[in-house]
Amino acid sequence: MSDDARDRATGDTQEAAPAGNPPAPVWPTMLQTRGWSDYALLDFGHGRKLERYGSIVVDRPEPQAMGAPHLPQARWDAADAVFTGNDEDDGPGRWRLNRDLPETWQMAFGDVRFLGRFMSFRHVGVFPEQAAHWQWMADRVRARQAAGGRPMRILNLFGYTGLASLVPAAAGAEVTHIDASKKAIGWARENQALSGLDDLPIRWICEDATKFVAREVKRGNVYDGILLDPPKYGRGPKGEIWDLYESLPQMLPMIEKILSPEADFLVLTAYAIRASFLALHEVMADTLATRGGRLESGELVLRSETGERALSTSLYSRWSGQ
Repeated sequence: MSDDARDRATGDTQEAAPAGNPPAPVWPTMLQTRGWSDYALLDFGHGRKLERYGSIVVDRPEPQAMGAPHLPQARWDAADAVFTGNDEDDGPGRWRLNRDLPETWQMAFGDVRFLGRFMSFRHVGVFPEQAAHWQWMADRVRARQAAGGRPMRILNLFGYTGLASLVPAAAGAEVTHIDASKKAIGWARENQALSGLDDLPIRWICEDATKFVAREVKRGNVYDGILLDPPKYGRGPKGEIWDLYESLPQMLPMIEKILSPEADFLVLTAYAIRASFLALHEVMADTLATRGGRLESGELVLRSETGERALSTSLYSRWSGQ
């Protein structure tokens, strides 16, 4: 992936605090993804965004897309697929396909191949703004190995279709992937097979994330890197309820307990409109109060294909031990 595909605009930078002290705060930080060969943000405005996934152009809702589109209406009218619901908060919607399209289609990010699908909650199986985290994790996995360290053990909670598991695994990490949806786990396994990466050390586990973490605390298992990408609201395989504003603060103290003494990172993202990056930053700072290191927080941003415009999609807080 080229450097301009993952531009980064940062606030003040500071040296990492030594272990035993609060992490050095760095915020606000905007992590920008300009896209790659199989993804581009073409335009946005009036509560919608126009994107290209592989060769398929998609028009779908985006609550953050304020203002007016810049491209002519004819470009929007030519979209291959249009989602007719408002957004995921309104429940399932419908896709209108303007030409014959396959049920699934292939895309790639580096060495990882994955399938796109039209889902009822306006998604297609990939959150491209997360590429800034995928590449960052892979770079840290390679750096540790280059320094002679053992393979990094990574836990991916709310792992969805597995890109955030496959990218660091392809870089040399041992990954445990947790998701409450059997369909998502099946999709992730399809992506692994499609990538020709079946021999990678990945454990695919369908389980409620909170229950899994609680058991890992009791077992004494620890991880060198943990990624959390929780929904605002969800249910586990046995009806367990997840509510971001109540469940996340309860989970994070357990997360800290399963970070190894030599832990390298903890990444948290949230697509909750009522939250702020500062709220995520503060709860992460409390959780990691004795860890030292560096804690950066801000927003994940998609940069348009022309580079002239930027669209904020979500919030994040990201800790690194060194």
